[in-house]
Amino acid sequence: MSKVVTLNEFILDRQDDFPFATGELSRLLNDIALASKIVNRDVNRAGLVDILGAQGNTNVQGEEQQKLDVIADEAFIKAFENGGEVCGIASEENDDFVAFESEAAMNGKYVVLFDPLDGSSNIDVNVSIGTIFSIYRRKSAIGTKATLEDMLQKGTEQVAAGYVIYGSSTMLVYTTGKGVNGFTLDPSIGEFCLSHPDIKAPETGRLYAINEGNLNRCHPGLKDYCEYVRQDDPSTGRPYSGRYIGSLVADVHRNLIKGGVYVYPSTTNSPEGKLRLIYECNPLAFIIEQAGGLATDGKNRIMEIEPKRLHQRVDYYAGSKQMVEKIHECLRAAE
Repeated sequence: MSKVVTLNEFILDRQDDFPFATGELSRLLNDIALASKIVNRDVNRAGLVDILGAQGNTNVQGEEQQKLDVIADEAFIKAFENGGEVCGIASEENDDFVAFESEAAMNGKYVVLFDPLDGSSNIDVNVSIGTIFSIYRRKSAIGTKATLEDMLQKGTEQVAAGYVIYGSSTMLVYTTGKGVNGFTLDPSIGEFCLSHPDIKAPETGRLYAINEGNLNRCHPGLKDYCEYVRQDDPSTGRPYSGRYIGSLVADVHRNLIKGGVYVYPSTTNSPEGKLRLIYECNPLAFIIEQAGGLATDGKNRIMEIEPKRLHQRVDYYAGSKQMVEKIHECLRAAE
């Protein structure tokens, strides 16, 4: 019987990968794991304790907040504020970033940018949802309050990123720039255990995720790509398979494991795109690249885009390398 490796054991074993850190990053990752267990508990009992449905407020994105959005946001903020490793955070659910004011927090070396509950519109219909997080070393001086500059860093500056998917099982997947590893929560012992070591995204696949209902509002090259994937492939005798869950974490996770591409483009109604650069696209791009895939805005590498504001949106093309490259080809040909 192979040895079970818990997330905590794995993190401690890899601590030497970060000579600039003296345990703070390890503790921070464990804080994230703890907060995700709390959210997982609340997700699993949501229908029993009146925390399904809308909160009655609208967030800065113009989206109606779900009750679990607010609960998840508060759980993660509390974990970061109490942990002492983080000087400030920015969350998709808040208009502005939050600079923690305790002495311990102001001495923290990191900031965290996160989406506490991605895909929350799916909560009421029991579809997989997730948490996305991104960790950076602060730019401001140790001992002072966090600043906007700490939050608006390129994705290339990330020291760690990951997501938690709350589905038929709960998984935490993360990278620190040295590969991607996945951990499944064992509810019998309350621990995340290594289940998917060294995840590698297939170079190509047969799954594509795009809301084809919006094709008439998208770049014409995407219509051409969808026509291409509907054709019978000579090697298999069948077309590609459309698999669009409408929950970003779930769609990206499936493609990471099985091979596929995820497309969320700008439209005439949303000319800047819909997904948020710093809360969603950068952390997932870090994971996808570390697994051997690509993540772009159709032209530029996502992680090299300079953030100008907290809630900046971008086009997003991410997944298996050859499939993203084929989309680029279709976009260029249609210009």
